Amino acid sequence: MSLLRNVGTIGGLTLVSRVFGFARDILLARNLGAGGVADAWQLAFQLPNIFRRLFAEGAFASAFVPLFNQRMTNDGDIGDARAFADQVLAILIPILIAFSALFLIAMPWVMGLFASDALVADSERFDLAVLMARIAFPYLAFMSLATLLAAILNSLSRFAAAAAAPIFLNLCLMCALLLGGLGGTDEEARRATATYLAYAVSLSGLIQLAWLYYWTRAAQFRLGLRRPRVTPGVRELGRLIVPAVFGAGVYQISRFIDLFFISTLPDKSITFLAMADRLNQMPLGIIGIALGTAILPALSRLIAQDDADAASRLQSNAFELAMLLTVPAAVALYVAGPALTSAFYVRGAFTASDGLMTGAVVGGLVVGLPAYVLVKVLVPNYFARKDTRTPVVTAAVSLILNIALNLIFVPRFGIVGLALAGSLAAWTNAAMLYAVLHRRGHYRLSVLVAGRVTRIILAATIMGAALWAAIPLAGDAFIGGELERLMAVSALVGSGAVIFFGAAWLLGVVNRETIGQLRRRKV
Repeated sequence: MSLLRNVGTIGGLTLVSRVFGFARDILLARNLGAGGVADAWQLAFQLPNIFRRLFAEGAFASAFVPLFNQRMTNDGDIGDARAFADQVLAILIPILIAFSALFLIAMPWVMGLFASDALVADSERFDLAVLMARIAFPYLAFMSLATLLAAILNSLSRFAAAAAAPIFLNLCLMCALLLGGLGGTDEEARRATATYLAYAVSLSGLIQLAWLYYWTRAAQFRLGLRRPRVTPGVRELGRLIVPAVFGAGVYQISRFIDLFFISTLPDKSITFLAMADRLNQMPLGIIGIALGTAILPALSRLIAQDDADAASRLQSNAFELAMLLTVPAAVALYVAGPALTSAFYVRGAFTASDGLMTGAVVGGLVVGLPAYVLVKVLVPNYFARKDTRTPVVTAAVSLILNIALNLIFVPRFGIVGLALAGSLAAWTNAAMLYAVLHRRGHYRLSVLVAGRVTRIILAATIMGAALWAAIPLAGDAFIGGELERLMAVSALVGSGAVIFFGAAWLLGVVNRETIGQLRRRKV
């Protein structure tokens, strides 16, 4: 399959998930608003979700896939790969049980580390947050097992099932919100709704695990339960997975750091960041996850076959496609962030001022959007070579910079400063990852690709200027009736896409030849 087709499959299904995610957050804003119970829910959900992204989808997948692919032969024999997966499953289950039990017991102390002063001072709300976190935390164990199955399916070039799985999370949460909405919007009803949400999180993890188990069996890959043993393969995975936490999960680690700084900020800050990150995660998830997921198995195979030229071409295609899709998205979200957050979230308990503040946070986050995606595109080049040390070093430097910038920006700019600090740190990480690949001769950006990236930035700038001039013409449409909001957002997105791709076509960034190359490129 071609890179474009694989990315399209993963990205398209991720888009469906993100659309449901928007619908979920619209209901969440309407039912819970910002601050109070909403902050308690966001904190309770952040813990298992960040751990899931960091360890399961980040570190585990990045370390497991190259080792799994190494054991797959060109003639289709997957016996060694299946045995390795069985060994990993056998050791993973008891680790997850022990880890989950530890956190369930220590949850009040853990929540106290990340909770704001206002949340800790309200004992009832804090107890609710602890209860919700305990109910939702099994989600991590379910999703860790699901990630193993997803990694296997992706290595077998069966991307659709794994890409579709997150849809179940948003569907379960939407059902919980609709159920909670039947009880009204008073304080007691909000508490009940938040509790329903916690149960829905764990339920969605179990459903995703069952879904991926079905498709793994459909792919004629059957896992077996064994007695846990630390085999050489498991030992090698362990050596890779610890540094992979830092190398592949810098974005999620930065989220943990953010929670510490958020605890010093006024009430509602964590809700503003969570709602803003939804908009940021739309292109980051669709493009970054799709590209990273698609190229890691392919790079692993090409590097194992010592085909450096093909690996370099694949990396260049992924780099160019990442910039083509993320730069215009970042510019559009930066310019139109307040308008979009007002249109999506301002209703019910979520006020107009809450919407504008969320939009400002979006601006800080999307400054780093292309960088976050580039990290996801470049890191697989290291993991495919079993080099986990270098991403650790670059991630550590960027995290130190993130903390330093938080100390400077947060007191001055509040939650917006926190978002901006993370973005600048991400650019530092991406730059270092590329610099090391370039120095070692593993990947060098060609003059042709660099020229196209420059023209992409120019086309995005033209689009951004047009949107900046057009948004005031909409007046109050973004906070009007539902139909008026829909029309305003549709016009904004549609005009932005037309202007960018029109400019990109005229500048020679997008043409039939480049599209054909991407469609033909096998991965």
